Amino acid sequence: MSARRLALAAVAVAALAVTATACGPENSDSTTASPAATAPATATAPATTAATTAPAPAPSKPAASTPAATPAPTKAAAPAGTCGAKDLVLTAKAESQAGGYILIAAKAKPGTTCTLPAAHPVIAFGSGGIEAANAEQSAGTPITLTGATTAYAGVNPKSTKGNQAVEFTDVIVGITTPDPDPAGLPIGPTKVDKPVVTNWHTIPKDAIPGL
Repeated sequence: MSARRLALAAVAVAALAVTATACGPENSDSTTASPAATAPATATAPATTAATTAPAPAPSKPAASTPAATPAPTKAAAPAGTCGAKDLVLTAKAESQAGGYILIAAKAKPGTTCTLPAAHPVIAFGSGGIEAANAEQSAGTPITLTGATTAYAGVNPKSTKGNQAVEFTDVIVGITTPDPDPAGLPIGPTKVDKPVVTNWHTIPKDAIPGL
């Protein structure tokens, strides 16, 4: 009996050894994962940074060049216009030569340049319009008045020999026919009958009627 028990004990020991070998460390813990298996599989993708490319600035437009100012052509001086009575400083003075006459003097107003026509001035007396005739046979010469230049015309208020006459104290002077702005000049009491007037002259003695 003891030998049989020893044999059984030996078999049991052998069986335990086999069992211990089968259940070695490799299978001792089936739930324990290897470090490689348990390591988190975190795929770290390389960070991609979108390249932000600032648009190239648009080329600036060249500043428009301002064309150099072209000087205006110099205008030729306009010819002096015809004088009117309103353009002139007119005076009348009684003279005793040649039986007496009235000397009309004309100067351009300051800043004015104008031309007297080659004709006699328009001379009239009173509201009735007794107009003086030309005392000269030939036409005169145009005279440009400016600054101190003075023109003269002589008026003989009474060209007749008789006593028939009308007395006036003023003479009306125009430059053209008709003159829109004739000038009335005082001459004092003057007998008038068929008056005559010379052309314009630049020398006073050339404006004496009848000479």
